[in-house]
Amino acid sequence: MEILFEERFAAHYQDVKNYDTEKLRKEFLIEKLMEADKIHLVYSHYDRYITGGAVPVNEALELKTIDPLKANYFCERRELGIINVGGDGVVELDGKAYLLAFKEALYVGKGTKSVVFKSNDAARPARFYMNSTPAHKELPTRHITLKDANVLQMGSQQTSNERQINQLLISKIVETCQLQMGMTELRPGSVWNTMPAHTHSRRMEVYFYFEVPQGQAVCHFMGQPQETRHIWMVNEQAVISPNWSIHSAAGTSNYTFIWGMAGENLDYSDMDIVQPNELK
Repeated sequence: MEILFEERFAAHYQDVKNYDTEKLRKEFLIEKLMEADKIHLVYSHYDRYITGGAVPVNEALELKTIDPLKANYFCERRELGIINVGGDGVVELDGKAYLLAFKEALYVGKGTKSVVFKSNDAARPARFYMNSTPAHKELPTRHITLKDANVLQMGSQQTSNERQINQLLISKIVETCQLQMGMTELRPGSVWNTMPAHTHSRRMEVYFYFEVPQGQAVCHFMGQPQETRHIWMVNEQAVISPNWSIHSAAGTSNYTFIWGMAGENLDYSDMDIVQPNELK
């Protein structure tokens, strides 16, 4: 097995105004997360957020520490959220096995020494998407299914943003230190997510787009509300959204995305709304 990681540094919004397409993609787009028998990690200096993917096919994959953490093991000072976007798989935490079916989540608390990923069927491997943030106390592990989720029905077909928001790792369902995660599924015929757009200076986010059909794409919008930029993305790519940036997208078909966030406020509704006609 192999763990591949890279480190990304924070950028000032005034500097980002001068980025061309190549530079914008280099700083914020995470192009490859899911690769057979590998773990990919991106360590961002926005809230020390780690985004990752693990695809165990021919062997089990162990999530070991990486050099920037200066830790004895990955979760020594961190909490971890995992959502399976592939076939059935198992996550072993200190030897205890948790079965994760498609679109099920697992919260892993600080202090967990061993995290091992396995697939039930190599022909249809699990695809584990991960988010991790620093944690200040140990909290219990929790397996969350879609039946456990807090479900919100948002938008409408008339505004092309009819969607179901599945809140999975949020404070009303599972206690975390700061990590929050959920999954939004767009209805057929709808393409816009998170519209009206918003910012929240108290939190940053990462979006992971999947179930994007072959040959289709998603255009992710970011930047300050009066100085927006865009990044074209395909299936199973992620994008880092700074706290000063909006995070919204439109696709050439409907799709699903996982949002994760970290910061000093766990109130999901605490956001600064920007109406569509106010964007520039």
